[in-house]
Amino acid sequence: MHHERMRTTIEIDEAKLVKLKKMAAERGERGFSVLIDEALERYLDAAAKESFEERRRALETLFGAWDEDTAAQVRERINESRRRWR
Repeated sequence: MHHERMRTTIEIDEAKLVKLKKMAAERGERGFSVLIDEALERYLDAAAKESFEERRRALETLFGAWDEDTAAQVRERINESRRRWR
């Protein structure tokens, strides 16, 4: 699988840069791009999971917000829309 890569410039404080270079050297990496890529992947995965959890919690607060009659009316409207689809 081929992943397209792009060069970019980012600002990193010196202490973090020193740590990155040290970690990269310990892993036998020529630079720290792989470490940055791994860190970004973990961050993005965690952010996506957090976003999902936030949406799930928000939906849970709505449980029971409609009475049975209202819920039945909404279900019927959804079913009617599905029958008319296309």
